[in-house]
Amino acid sequence: MVAQALAMANATLASGLPPLPEYTLHPLPALVPWLPDKYLVLALPVAAYWIVSLLFHLIDTYDLFPDYRLHTPLELLQRNHVSHREVLQDVVLQHVIQTIFGALLAWFDPEPTFGKEDHDVAVWAQRIRIAQRAIPAVLGTLGLNPSAVAKNLAGSFPSISGALAGGQYPWLVQTIVANGDLVTAPAFASWEILFAKFIYWVAFPAIQFVFAISVVDTWQYFWHRGMHMNRWLYTTFHSRHHRLYVPYAYGALYNHPVEGFLLDTLGTGVAYLLSGMSVRQAMWFFTGSTIKTVDDHCGYALPFDPLQFITSNNASYHDIHHQSWGIKTNFSQPFFTIWDRVLGTMWKGDVSLKYERQRKTAERKAETEALKPQFLPPELKPEPVPSSEPSSEVDSAMEEVPQVALRRSPRKKASSTSQQSAGSLKNLRERVNGSLQGRGPNVLGLESTH
Repeated sequence: MVAQALAMANATLASGLPPLPEYTLHPLPALVPWLPDKYLVLALPVAAYWIVSLLFHLIDTYDLFPDYRLHTPLELLQRNHVSHREVLQDVVLQHVIQTIFGALLAWFDPEPTFGKEDHDVAVWAQRIRIAQRAIPAVLGTLGLNPSAVAKNLAGSFPSISGALAGGQYPWLVQTIVANGDLVTAPAFASWEILFAKFIYWVAFPAIQFVFAISVVDTWQYFWHRGMHMNRWLYTTFHSRHHRLYVPYAYGALYNHPVEGFLLDTLGTGVAYLLSGMSVRQAMWFFTGSTIKTVDDHCGYALPFDPLQFITSNNASYHDIHHQSWGIKTNFSQPFFTIWDRVLGTMWKGDVSLKYERQRKTAERKAETEALKPQFLPPELKPEPVPSSEPSSEVDSAMEEVPQVALRRSPRKKASSTSQQSAGSLKNLRERVNGSLQGRGPNVLGLESTH
């Protein structure tokens, strides 16, 4: 290892570049002393999922922002085809699967270390120095004399002069030990080190995040769209998620286990591996992706929610996909809408009338249900008709009359029965209307249930 480092130092000196510093690797201490980072990265997304979901559940329960709801509480009760308990079970199952899968991958990951950061920064500084060698040629193509320009700036702006001269900084030197001897070697300019640190600590990680986001968006778009285009895939796997016509936060990962693993667990895992993120970068990426997914299913268009303004792929956008009239559009998730735009699957047009029609349908259905005796408050339920017992031998004899004798005047009996039913329904409607005068819609207890 020492011989290799000396060889690299000699090669660096021969190239005229500042040498790279030596380094020693040390185990990276865990953020949480009792939990290694490779397992913390699995726990954080699960914790974030339930914390954010609980927040939106409280907003739902106490109806804190009714003006920003995408659907009314009545729609939530009537239109979904799955119970809250079933949703909870499937989400917990998916979290168990993704945690087991992540733990298996973490078993093969090398232990994280630190101590090489200054060396890696110097590598980027060398690349910056090499890139400066192209500046004279570029200036020459523009009709400028780089040597003359550099000479004119040498007194006032020496760093700029050195860069225009092709990365020539003869006054920047340092003393190092090479092969046991003290030798003079080139040194980096301060701006080169600052620029290299910016690349290493900010720019390159940002590029990794953007690349990982692009991988996830691409992975999920084509798998998601494929599950809608292929009938078998839809009916076998993806239709389960679309039992939620009115999405809510903790139903974001309500999927068939196979779909949950394929789209979410495997998709983000591939993005993490291809981007070359560190474990601590992955903590931000996995947790952020989870929070974004929950927010996209929250059921609210909140004007103060930053996640709904970073991109146009937000709760309002994804909610269209959950409606029967928008199910073949808006496949993009969870970050950007690029693929929908490029491939023409983005919903176009106003949706306000469609949402209003759905709200009115839910209200009419609730009114219809309200007129059914089993849904009425106790004081409005009609009194049951007592069963009459035979009070005399004459009554008993009348009940024993053959059925044929009762069929002589079916029209008269039907007419009588119809009149009695109509009268009863009229009386019931009048009692309901009279009772509901001055009461809010909460008389049926529907809007307080979420």
